[in-house]
Amino acid sequence: MKYKVLVLDIDGTLVNSKKEITLATKEGIALALDKGVKVVIASGRPTPGVLPIARELELTKRGGYILSFNGGKIINCQTKEIIYEKNISKDLIPVLEELADYHKVNMMTYEEEAIITKTPNDSYIAIEADITKLPIKGVNSFSEYVTFPVPKCIMTGDGDYLETVEQKVRQAVGEQLNVFRSEPFFLEIMPKNIDKAYCLGKLLEHFNLTREEMIACGDGFNDKSMIEFAGLGVAMENAQPVIKEVADYITVSNDEDGVRKVIDEFILS
Repeated sequence: MKYKVLVLDIDGTLVNSKKEITLATKEGIALALDKGVKVVIASGRPTPGVLPIARELELTKRGGYILSFNGGKIINCQTKEIIYEKNISKDLIPVLEELADYHKVNMMTYEEEAIITKTPNDSYIAIEADITKLPIKGVNSFSEYVTFPVPKCIMTGDGDYLETVEQKVRQAVGEQLNVFRSEPFFLEIMPKNIDKAYCLGKLLEHFNLTREEMIACGDGFNDKSMIEFAGLGVAMENAQPVIKEVADYITVSNDEDGVRKVIDEFILS
């Protein structure tokens, strides 16, 4: 069998437009596990926001891996072993707060099983809360509260405006941090060099496997690095145009069981 690792983004890839994993996709993943394929859920979500998906797919029982925070942390979701982790330097949190205030955008991060922000009524942060099923905790000062290690922060705002902010934030901290958008309204800020591809490389080292043995499926801006990195990089039909451009293969949409089609064609056939 050529492919031994299957990496799946969640939103727009593994789940359909109703945020559900279809029975056909669940069955396909179970069959891949039966064949000894290592299944990795790779998401920008925090770890607690990915665990319910892992449980639904029985990865916590059968074995599987979670790559959360866009690669800031990798765990074995059966044993809870941390395989890789990297956090933002505490010294940079006040800098990020100042940049967010200056550019009049909002910002959030995570503490255990909660979203931390100065602006708990932000509609974009509400989207993240709905996706991750985590409560929002409002704080008076972001930098005074966030004195613990965090794998990433997210600035939020209107997509067109946030595109201009992205360039300015990258100019300000790009030598020290990785700055990119996962959605038009989410500007991800992470430790330097951390993205899905880099951390999947760490996981492959742990497995003693090569990237040629890996399939990666995604749809969003933050999936670009892993789709370029994987032996078989797969874009969903509903993917951003730039993702389709770099993919080796384009499957059908997340509403047409695109992940199941990949499993059938490249793992089970």
